[in-house]
Amino acid sequence: MKKFYKDLVELPGAPSFEKHVKRYMKEEILKSTNDLVEDRLGGIFGVLNKESKGPKVMLAGHMDEVGGMVTGITKEGLVKMINLGGIKGDVFLSQHMIIYTDDLEEIPGVTASKPPHLTKGKKDESLKFDELLLDVGADDKEHAEKLGVKIGQQIIARNNYVKTKDGKKHISKAWDNRFGCAMSLDILETLKDETLPCSLYAGATVQEEVGLRGAATATAKVDPDIFLAVDCSPCADSFDGDEISGKLNEGFLVRFYDPNAIMHQGMKQHIEKIAKENNIKFQYYKSMGGTDAARAQLHGEGVVVATIGMPARYIHSTTSMIHENDYHAVRDMLQVLIKSFDTETYESIKRNV
Repeated sequence: MKKFYKDLVELPGAPSFEKHVKRYMKEEILKSTNDLVEDRLGGIFGVLNKESKGPKVMLAGHMDEVGGMVTGITKEGLVKMINLGGIKGDVFLSQHMIIYTDDLEEIPGVTASKPPHLTKGKKDESLKFDELLLDVGADDKEHAEKLGVKIGQQIIARNNYVKTKDGKKHISKAWDNRFGCAMSLDILETLKDETLPCSLYAGATVQEEVGLRGAATATAKVDPDIFLAVDCSPCADSFDGDEISGKLNEGFLVRFYDPNAIMHQGMKQHIEKIAKENNIKFQYYKSMGGTDAARAQLHGEGVVVATIGMPARYIHSTTSMIHENDYHAVRDMLQVLIKSFDTETYESIKRNV
C-alpha cells in the first residue's frame, strides 16, 4: 500500500474538522492533475479527461472520521463531550483520546472509567458517549483552560498504526474512511496518463458520518452521471457472520442493499461481469448503514451509483483492521470499472433499472 494510506489515517479529522485532511488531499491531487473542483462545504476532487464526451464519473471517499467534540469542563477539570458520528460509549471507556487545537496542538487525555472495585453490585448498563468524561490531567476547570481546552474542539482516539505479525493486515483508526480518500489518490496517480472513455472526478467529501452532508454538495457541484463511493464496511467474520456480512481476504464488497440505497440492477450486473472477466475477487454485502452513494443517487433526475466496499473489522471504534489483498481487489476493480464506462456502456447500464 502506498505511503498516503498511512499518512491519511494518522491525521485527525472529525466531521467539520477535515481541513488538515483536505490540505493533504489537495497536495497529493495536484501531483496528478492541476484541474481541481471544490464545493463550499469542503469536498475536493481532481479531474482527469475533463473534455471527454463520455459519461462523467465521480469517485469519492470521505475525509471525516468518527470522533467527539468538547462541550464543557466540570469544576474538577474533566472534559464533557458529545459524539460526532455513530459511536458507542462503552467502546471508548478507558481509552487514550486527544483534544486537537486548530493548529493540531495535542492535549492528551483518557476517558474516565470506574474500576470494578467501585461498581460491584450495581447494574451494568450501556453508556452513551456523551455520558463519558475525558481526563486531561487538569486539577480544576481553570487549569484545563490553561492547558488549552476550549468548547468546540475535536476529540480523536490516539492512533497506533501497526501491521499484524503476518504482514498482511493493517490496524489503525480512521480506515473509515481515509481508505477511500487514499484510494481516490491512488486511482488518480494510476490513471493520469491513461486514455479514458469518460471524464473522472476523484477525491473525497466531508461530513459523511453525520448524515452524508458532503455528498449532497459535491454531487451538486460535479453533476455526475455515475457516482462510485469507496468506503470501508464493517465485517462480522470475527463475530459469527454469515455469507453477506463481509469477511477479510475475500475481495471487495458488492453492496447490493442498504436501507437508503438498493443497488441499481444495471450497475450490479455490470460490476459482476467486469469482476468475473478480470478474475477480481468479490463478495456480496448487505448493510444496515449507509454511504455517500445514498445521497448522490438522489441528485437532479437521479445518478447511477454503487459502493465499492472495502472489508474492515471494528470500524466506528478506536481502531480497525483491513487486509492488503482486499486493497488490491478494490484498486484493480476500480481501474477496470472506470475504463469500462464509455457512452454505450453507460446507456446500457442506465436502461437496465
